[in-house]
Amino acid sequence: MSQSFSTITKDGAIAIVAINHAPANALSSACIADLRATFKQLGADDTVHAIIVTGEGRFFVAGADIKEFVEAFGNEQAAHEMAKAGQALCDEIEALTKPVIAAINGPALGGGLELALGCHYRIASQKAILGLPELKLGLLPTFGGTQRLTHITSKAKAIELILTSKQLSPEEAQTLGIVQVVTPPEELMSTARATAQSFIENKSMTSISRTIECIMQGTDLSLRDGLALESKRFSELFTTEDAQEGVQAFIEKREAKFNNR
Repeated sequence: MSQSFSTITKDGAIAIVAINHAPANALSSACIADLRATFKQLGADDTVHAIIVTGEGRFFVAGADIKEFVEAFGNEQAAHEMAKAGQALCDEIEALTKPVIAAINGPALGGGLELALGCHYRIASQKAILGLPELKLGLLPTFGGTQRLTHITSKAKAIELILTSKQLSPEEAQTLGIVQVVTPPEELMSTARATAQSFIENKSMTSISRTIECIMQGTDLSLRDGLALESKRFSELFTTEDAQEGVQAFIEKREAKFNNR
C-alpha cells in the first residue's frame, strides 16, 4: 500500500512505514500531512500492534524542507503553522498506544531527529548521523527538539547539543540514551522487527496500550498524578477479558490466548 511520501508494508501484526521523499526524505508540508494521515490510519487499524518507521534510500530524514523556509520569510503566521504541523506529527506518533520504533538507517538531522524522538524506541544503523543543526541556519529546533531532547537527556546536555549543533555518531547517541540499540546496517530492519515482535508477542494490546499511555503521559505529570493514572489503568484491566484470560492461563500453566478485549 503506497502513499505519496511513504510506503506501508505489513509483517504479521507489525506495520513498516518507509518514508520515501527523494532525495533526502525532507519533511515538506505535504510529506508531514501524508505521514500524519498514515499514522492515524495505522493507529486505528486493530490488526496493527506495532509500527516501525524508517527511511528509503540513504537517509532516514535529513530534516525539514528548507525551500519552504525561504517561502515563509517575513511571514510569521506561515512559519508558526509549519512549526505546529511538525509538532503535531511528532505528538501524534508519541500519543499512539501501540509501540512505534524508529529504525534510523542514515542521517537523522533537524526534523528527522525530532521525528525519531517522537517514537517510543530508537534503533540506529552504524551509518546513522544524528543532530539538531538549526542554529546554524539562524533558527531553532521546532518539531519538539528542545523539549524531547531535554526529557531524554538533560537540560545541560540539550543545551550543549543544540547550541553546538554537534552531529552525533550512533554510539555517542546510545551513550546519551537517545538511541537504545546500534546495529550494522544490514541488521537494522531485522533487529527492528525482532524488537517489535518482542514488545507484542504473547501480550495483550489492552495492557500494552495502557502501559504506553502511563509511561508517555507520566513524564508530564507529578509523581502523585502519574501513580493515580497508573492505578486507574491497572484497575480498568480487571474488567477486560484479556486480563482474566492471562491470569487464568498463568494459574493453569498454559499459554494465554488473548482477544485484545
